[in-house]
Amino acid sequence: MQETITSTQNTRIKQVLLLQQKSQERRRSGLFVLEGQRELERAARHGFRLHTLFVCPEIAGSDYRGPQSGMPYEVVEVSPQVYARMAYREGTEGAIAILYQKTLEPSDLTWQGAPLFVVLEGVEKPGNVGAILRSADAADVTAVLICDEQCDLYNPNLLRASLGSAFTVPTVACTGEACIDFLKRNRVRILTAQLQDSNLYYDTDMTQPTAIVMGTEATGLTYAWREAADAHIRIPMLGAMDSLNVSVSAAILMFEAVRQRSQNIKQKN
Repeated sequence: MQETITSTQNTRIKQVLLLQQKSQERRRSGLFVLEGQRELERAARHGFRLHTLFVCPEIAGSDYRGPQSGMPYEVVEVSPQVYARMAYREGTEGAIAILYQKTLEPSDLTWQGAPLFVVLEGVEKPGNVGAILRSADAADVTAVLICDEQCDLYNPNLLRASLGSAFTVPTVACTGEACIDFLKRNRVRILTAQLQDSNLYYDTDMTQPTAIVMGTEATGLTYAWREAADAHIRIPMLGAMDSLNVSVSAAILMFEAVRQRSQNIKQKN
């Protein structure tokens, strides 16, 4: 440990707060802030480099030195008062770090067998995106593609909702045009979730290379996606409501793909 920070006015602490609060600063610097020992271990395990680790020994324990990493990073002690100012949420185990961002393009994605992609268009709430990433990890989705080049994949609310899945699931922010081109070139079947002119999701084949495309509850998908689709699917609504939260809908559709593919595996065996 090189120093102990006891003042919230320290320039390092101000940098952490600025990165937490301003997406423009995250984009400009290529850095982001992550809290929690488990999340930091997961990020490091999946190739995210730490820049600086801030540790509160009274909470993390005097022996905690951060995740194992192939690249060196600085470790700085902070007082409980300073840590309380930095912590974006509770239960983060006395560890907060600045990390380097990673940027993926569609062409960076690789897979074996029949891939399963989730595509999001216009899903603006970071908490919804984070929840979808968590379900995508559980369903072993190949990648999540977000059709918004300005999407902030390192928003604290997104990271919090993902519980570390933002690091385990390859995630790409790109234009809708680039995404459609990528899927078509790789012969991935495009299934758009929409109410109009659609079939029930469980009557639709998801065992082939598949992309499940989700829009917002308010406006749905743009015409470009509806035109590019190989099939339109819907979840039956049996009550008074006409839609589900997008993260719930995405989870239902992802696990239908898992169910269908699991049946095929059993039949082959």
